[in-house]
Amino acid sequence: MKGTAAHIVRTLLLSLITLFGVSILIFLMLRVLPGDPARVLAGLNASEDQVARLRAELGLDQSLLTQYWSFITGVLTGDLGTSARTSAPVSSEIAVRLPATLILAVVATIIGTIAGVTAGVVAAVRRNSIVDHVISSVAMMGVSMPVYWLGLLLILLFAVTLGWLPAAGSGEPLSIVLPAVTLAAFSTALISRMTRASMLEVLGQDYVRTAEAKGAPPTTVIIRHGLRNAFIPILTVISLQFGALLGGAVLTETVFGWPGIGRLLVDSIGARDFAVVQGIVLVYAAAFILLNVIVDVLYVVVDPRIRY
Repeated sequence: MKGTAAHIVRTLLLSLITLFGVSILIFLMLRVLPGDPARVLAGLNASEDQVARLRAELGLDQSLLTQYWSFITGVLTGDLGTSARTSAPVSSEIAVRLPATLILAVVATIIGTIAGVTAGVVAAVRRNSIVDHVISSVAMMGVSMPVYWLGLLLILLFAVTLGWLPAAGSGEPLSIVLPAVTLAAFSTALISRMTRASMLEVLGQDYVRTAEAKGAPPTTVIIRHGLRNAFIPILTVISLQFGALLGGAVLTETVFGWPGIGRLLVDSIGARDFAVVQGIVLVYAAAFILLNVIVDVLYVVVDPRIRY
């Protein structure tokens, strides 16, 4: 346990350095974009004096070093700044939208995990059969298919043609079905492929053959001896996919009008609202880092033989 604790502390320290690097990168990237944010926010009919006053209010007339120092000291004290569009605290803007994104990502992860693991196990058990080939082909399609194209296709089929589900928004309980399925498609395909590969490696081990020779039920062989020992790489993919789904929700939320931080990010980039964009990117980065720490702990829980 001491080794695990030391590993987690090292990971957290490296994570802080990573977040610091991300903050510098996103800060500089936003500043080199073409166009004047003050002009965009002020509107086309604003005078030069109005634009200059807005630029001063936003601190854009200061040096880059001064602007970054103001930004990073605010972050360290829990202040992500103020939205130039709404004049509301960035933390409040994110807090309002974040639950919707988390709900969407969690539902998509559950769908992707159940469907992906099940399909991967079936494909591994029925190796080189028609079922295996069909699952592998569908998984390849899921990995290759653009999210926005799948989303529009599902809207056309289930909302417009059949009228079974809402096309957009979040006002109804069923509104989450189409965006969650769209978001889960890629992770389902990836998890199924990893599950199949990991299961095939485990099912060829001697202890699995010994269990079969002793007359253990097929379910016991597949689940207890197979899936349990193959789950470490699968767990890695699932955890990384959850983080990817948070980021991947940007397109999905835009297509379906889902009120999450992904849609807020797109709107803020279009409006050149630097403070909101910086805050959302830092939240995404922190979520990825936190997931990595949690996975390191889960490794030890799933397989106590692992030591750091």
